[in-house]
Amino acid sequence: LRYGTWAGLMNVAGTQLGAALWLGIATLGLQALITLMGVWFDLLRWAGALYLIWLGIGLLRSKGDLAVASDRARPKGSFFLQGFVVILSNPKMLVLFGALIPPFIQPGGDYRMQLLTLGLTFAGIALVGDTFYALAAGKAGRWLSRSRVRVIEIASGICLTVGGIWLALKSR
Repeated sequence: LRYGTWAGLMNVAGTQLGAALWLGIATLGLQALITLMGVWFDLLRWAGALYLIWLGIGLLRSKGDLAVASDRARPKGSFFLQGFVVILSNPKMLVLFGALIPPFIQPGGDYRMQLLTLGLTFAGIALVGDTFYALAAGKAGRWLSRSRVRVIEIASGICLTVGGIWLALKSR
């Protein structure tokens, strides 16, 4: 809402790269990699949790304004990086590729091709849905009043902060 359509689309691109990385990890052997990563996975989870909390607090402290781009300038790459970091630290991706997709893989078949097909289907659906949200948010930001934006910021800030706390407290 605050930074416009381009920022949303860059965030989507970052999440797509992160999803591709998760798919690659799953294809190469999710359990072996998670065991190997051990503490690194926990550090990544903690980093993601702290980032979500930081974003949530930032929203809670904001003033409900959709300031002009010069007031809110951020490097364009930061939106991409934000999407990438959030998706990599999201334990739901681990659940998706480690628990939800495997039951759909037919025994005796080429499991890597099946996993790639299912993973790419997930990524494609996410790409379409997230792109729609980015486009809608980019357009809606210009139409919202300060009080409505503030309500959205508070709700989003609470959700991000609670999500970060949940992620931090969740065990592997």
